[in-house]
Amino acid sequence: MIEEIGEELRRYADPKYLKGVKRFTKKEDRTDSVRYRGVKTGIVRKIATKYYKEIGSRSKDQIFSLCKELLELQRSEERTVAFQWAFHLKKQYEPADFDIFESWLKKYVTGWGSCDDLCTHALGHFVYRFPEFVAKTEKWASSENRWVRRASAVVLIYSLRREQPLDQAFERADILLQDTEDLVQKGYGWMLKEAANHFPEEVFRFVMDRKDIMPRTSLRYAIEKMPETWRKKAMERE
Repeated sequence: MIEEIGEELRRYADPKYLKGVKRFTKKEDRTDSVRYRGVKTGIVRKIATKYYKEIGSRSKDQIFSLCKELLELQRSEERTVAFQWAFHLKKQYEPADFDIFESWLKKYVTGWGSCDDLCTHALGHFVYRFPEFVAKTEKWASSENRWVRRASAVVLIYSLRREQPLDQAFERADILLQDTEDLVQKGYGWMLKEAANHFPEEVFRFVMDRKDIMPRTSLRYAIEKMPETWRKKAMERE
């Protein structure tokens, strides 16, 4: 099946799209460790759904094993298939699966796209279902790997969209507050923006208390959907 998926992906490869992907990810991805076929994401997801219908009756461990085989290929499109299959298993998650997801994050995530795919779906759902693991993700914020640091914030978005966990989100933002990596700043800024959808006043107060030291990138993301008067006030420098 892994070979069949590869063959189908090859048939949909678009050289022009591939060129654009490589240009877009040049500075953001470890392009020396991951390869791209040049297949549009929508097509990749349809292929993932197609083949999941053939394996959906297998055990979770068997499907996770197939996911790892796909991930070991170090190809962007196969990685997308693997992460999507893992998310399909969300009703079967159990606490022991955290170690699997964490290992995938540290070994196979190579850019903001794969980070967000894993963290806003499979890993995000896991943390939402087992909130006791939120504390374990805090150490990611101190990682030398910028994608793991971004993940420490983005992994909370799935839960924040379901109106929790605000306090942990603020704690995470404080740890990452002055991170020097642009894409980490955008990651926690996005997290705050999602929190603001349900807790606008709380997020606004959080931002106002830190606006003079928060990077402008993070600040703009955090206040993007707030009322115009709030945005202007937040962007003012003392």
